[in-house]
Amino acid sequence: KLNSELANGRLAMVAIMGMLFQNGTLGGTSSMWGLGAFEQELGAQAPLGFWDPMSMTKDGDALAFRRRRETELKNGRVAMLAAMGYITPEFFKLPGNCATGVPFADIPNGLAAISKVPGAGWCQIILFIGLVEKGLYVYDPSRAPGDFENAGVLGAPNGSTMVEGPDKTKKLNSELANGRLAMMAIIGMMVQDGLTGSAWGDWALYTDSPLRAFESELGVQAPVGFWDPMGFTKDGDVDAFKRRRESEIKHGRVAMFATMGYIVPEYFKFPGYLSPSLGLKFADVPNGLAAISKVPGLGWAQWFIFCGLVDFGLYRADPDRAPGDYANGGILGVPNASGPMSDEEGRKKKLNSELANGRLAMVAIMGMLFQNGTLGGTSSMWGLGAFEQELGAQAPLGFWDPMSMTKDGDALAFRRRRETELKNGRVAMLAAMGYITPEFFKLPGNCATGVPFADIPNGLAAVSKVPALGWVQMVAYAGYCELSGPRTRAANTSDYAELAPGDFGFKVLTSSDPQELSKKLSAEIANGRLAMMAMMGMLFQDGLTGSAWGDWSLYTASPLRTHKA
Repeated sequence: KLNSELANGRLAMVAIMGMLFQNGTLGGTSSMWGLGAFEQELGAQAPLGFWDPMSMTKDGDALAFRRRRETELKNGRVAMLAAMGYITPEFFKLPGNCATGVPFADIPNGLAAISKVPGAGWCQIILFIGLVEKGLYVYDPSRAPGDFENAGVLGAPNGSTMVEGPDKTKKLNSELANGRLAMMAIIGMMVQDGLTGSAWGDWALYTDSPLRAFESELGVQAPVGFWDPMGFTKDGDVDAFKRRRESEIKHGRVAMFATMGYIVPEYFKFPGYLSPSLGLKFADVPNGLAAISKVPGLGWAQWFIFCGLVDFGLYRADPDRAPGDYANGGILGVPNASGPMSDEEGRKKKLNSELANGRLAMVAIMGMLFQNGTLGGTSSMWGLGAFEQELGAQAPLGFWDPMSMTKDGDALAFRRRRETELKNGRVAMLAAMGYITPEFFKLPGNCATGVPFADIPNGLAAVSKVPALGWVQMVAYAGYCELSGPRTRAANTSDYAELAPGDFGFKVLTSSDPQELSKKLSAEIANGRLAMMAMMGMLFQDGLTGSAWGDWSLYTASPLRTHKA
């Protein structure tokens, strides 16, 4: 009961703060309980309930609400009739002729029918509406909105009524919901009809659309079609479109070259000298952004002259030709004036591919530049860093170095850390097994001090049972293992660099199949990493609860236990 009092009090504190804020925000309490002035009216339906995003009812004016509800019902009923009037002629038209002698079958559907209505017809429509509004269905403030004395069920002028109850409420709610839907539908039909010529018109018929001007151009491809989210082409300016297309093709072509220029040097560089006068070899030029620093002043001048010759001489823009199509440019841009390709469909496909590849290359080269600038080099961009092919680079993280300890590319430092990782992992695996095994099995007999193995506690408590001679034995064994390691066996640094980390001269994990050997050694590293995490967890849990598998309720020194009672 006391716990319940505390829980209820906490809930009440949250509740009263919410009520105070909601009351202060809404200016009253009635709307807090879903019982506002109009929230029980017809039309408050799931999922939105009473929906008034414009806060038109917040003043609580009942007369204004009734007037708006009256208007909503009237517009909804007209919209339902209008929606039916749009749909029905698509499937059925009256036989015979209308008053003007025009066959009903010849009267077009939708907005186009308006042009066929004679002057007398407009007079009839207005007169009919006036008779309905002022004669048959007269507004009566003493009756519910939309409820007329002469109107029966479904609006039939026979005075019939529905029995009060849930069924009537459901039907009136349905009328409101259908009317709201019909108002949206008829607006959509009229807009689509006005733009395409039919309420069900194909948008391809909207020939005046500013987007139509360029929707048949190259580059309009699935899945986005003609994609212009910024609306650059909405003015339909053909010259501006051609200029932008020219720029897009040029940038795309340059980006494709640049992307290849980033990738190729990772695998191949020219032999010989880039600049004999400076003694600069191709092999000495770094990849990526760092290569810029190696370009001499004369090299920059050569670039500008070459680009100028290409832009203003060899491939000069011609307004009479398609964007990107140059008189001197042949197939694939080779300056032999070959082409155009005779297969029009194949030509279109290839030009579309060029645009798509250029767009991809522009995105790719920007990504490469940013990644290069961020990481300070290109090798790690292709998964071919100094150590990314080493053992232990496994899914899902690959080569994981969040502290960037290997970014300097120091191979000896990497080998030393790998040696340490393997050693700690192996010790951790033995330690983890040493923690687990005594829970299920202990050796028979006594240890050297005469204490039965069965009496030695598990985990950290066992440390207190180790005699001095036992510590000497452990230190001597660890020293032997340490001194027989690769670093000690190597005569010098270069010899050490040739020895595999963790190789103590005997093979436990081995295989004649290099792939299988790599798999086993990678598994050792992964298991060692897991064991290091597990061992740390066991030590902490043992130290706090008295057992590696201890119940946390035994951690009586926890600061969270202070006020448990």
